[in-house]
Amino acid sequence: MKVIEKLHLIQQEIAEACARSNRNPEDITIVAVTKYVTIDRAVEALEAGIQHFGENRDDGLQKKWEVLKDKPTWHFIGTLQSRKVKNIIDKVTYIHSLDRLSLAKEINKRAEQSVKCFVQVNVSGEESKHGLDPGQVKEFIEQLAQFDKIIVAGLMTMAPLTDDEDMLRTCFRKLKHLQTEIKQLDLPHAPCEDLSMGMSNDFKIAIEEGATFVRIGSALVGE
Repeated sequence: MKVIEKLHLIQQEIAEACARSNRNPEDITIVAVTKYVTIDRAVEALEAGIQHFGENRDDGLQKKWEVLKDKPTWHFIGTLQSRKVKNIIDKVTYIHSLDRLSLAKEINKRAEQSVKCFVQVNVSGEESKHGLDPGQVKEFIEQLAQFDKIIVAGLMTMAPLTDDEDMLRTCFRKLKHLQTEIKQLDLPHAPCEDLSMGMSNDFKIAIEEGATFVRIGSALVGE
């Protein structure tokens, strides 16, 4: 199926999820996860009107950057090693996986312009997942004030891979509650307006629970 056909289906599903939760579809940003697709498929996605691309490896991002440059808005959505920051910085507008001060320090040192970061939170508590414990988030975000290039755009989580809707909703609601708490602190470096949560299998539930960025790979650009 062509990307544009998949995009129309997903936009319809987003509209329905927004209708169910009394939200505006224009408040939802679709990030096409292009990490497993060819450059040709990424070009097709761009031509279909998708403006936000997500990569989870520095080498994958660099290869697509060489062709597409800054035509899409780039998101780094994977675990980011401090030593790899230099390979992606000033190419990406968003980093979705900030979870430690050593990484923040490296981003701040390398960046020539402000970087919008999502603080990654391990809401589910799964050992296989990266991210801060929810109880650590407030203190961590307060500590980020020392880095003048980092803007905390919001919070990010990866829900468990499950069909258990109640479990997914619980996970997403916890992150929404945490985001509201951080936003109310009114920190200049941490507006924390956004929630990056929801992927191909659970983005509709994530939207109903407050997601503003959904990261969709196979359902959108899968071949």
